[in-house]
Amino acid sequence: MIFSIIMAVLLAQASSLPKKTVQSSDGDIVDCFDVRDQPSLDHPLLQNHEIQGAPATGLPYMINKAGKRRVWQVWNQNGTSCPDETIPIRRSVVGAKRFKKKHWTDVRVNRRTVPYAAEEGHEYAIGEVVYLRGIYGTVATMNVWNPSVEHGTNEFSLSQIWLVAGHYNDSDLNTVEAGWQVFPDHYHDSQPRLFVYWTKDTYQKTGCLNLECPGFVQVTSEFAIGSAFSPTSSYGGSQYDITMYIWKDTKDGNWWLSIDSSVIGYWPARLFTHLAHGPATLVQWGGEIVNSRSYGQHTTTQMGSGHFAEEGFGKAGSFRNLKIIDYLSYMQPVQEFILQTKNPTCYTAIKGYSEEWGSHFYYGGPGYNALCP
Repeated sequence: MIFSIIMAVLLAQASSLPKKTVQSSDGDIVDCFDVRDQPSLDHPLLQNHEIQGAPATGLPYMINKAGKRRVWQVWNQNGTSCPDETIPIRRSVVGAKRFKKKHWTDVRVNRRTVPYAAEEGHEYAIGEVVYLRGIYGTVATMNVWNPSVEHGTNEFSLSQIWLVAGHYNDSDLNTVEAGWQVFPDHYHDSQPRLFVYWTKDTYQKTGCLNLECPGFVQVTSEFAIGSAFSPTSSYGGSQYDITMYIWKDTKDGNWWLSIDSSVIGYWPARLFTHLAHGPATLVQWGGEIVNSRSYGQHTTTQMGSGHFAEEGFGKAGSFRNLKIIDYLSYMQPVQEFILQTKNPTCYTAIKGYSEEWGSHFYYGGPGYNALCP
């Protein structure tokens, strides 16, 4: 009897150990954990949750047609990968310790962003569509840049997609969010990194970055959430980009994330209120920064590429081929959308249309300049 108990304890401990560890060239350490040992399953609403390996209703129509184009991160550039049935998890260096059974401990929750005026210091340049009949997902192709961000100020610069239901001015806002961000005080470097985020109560008590608290369920072994993209776009040169899909599985209500043709994971419906039982009513694409005015002036933190939208292709950041996913999982090209810029002397946005790029917009800026005090 005692022997059986000891063996059970040892097996439980072994199951929570990484199957493989990768030392990335940028200093990151990535552990390959069994997919069933990820922190999302520690959420009270996800006890006994059965991980979905793929959406119950399949992939949106055009993902099935997409050609396979490998998007690299620094940790797997040399062909390194995690074994099947595992997921790569970047070791956090901000307050998070190693796995303890299936728990992240001592994690500093970062309530990162609210893209509206009530959040002091947040500035953005975004495109958006409000559709009260319901938005079941979106697709957009975005550049990946390496903007300069002030250190020691807890500032960041990001480019992302938001899908939203509820009300910004109440406590019932639900969002799912994903994109790339440069956040030196969190990641301790200036690389653009893949991130995910969510909230169900207007960022008051729920939600945090990446896998630093329970919530997002990862299923891919190809991407490490929180790890850096490489290569990135360059001025006048290659426009390195990623195509990001977020959509609702209408059978079980989960919200899925894909990059190009790789399915990353999902936000379980149980996490939400509005987004659990229905579609989003608002989609936003674009850039956001935090302006702390730490030196008595507007921050020099850049958005996008650091160039104004007016500078166009080769310099400015862009979102292109904007699409909405409907109830039947078909992608409908966006015809009309609204641009919003909170501080247009510091960051700008300009929209356009072309046969190649469909509905698109340029965005970004340098922050502090002669017209941006």
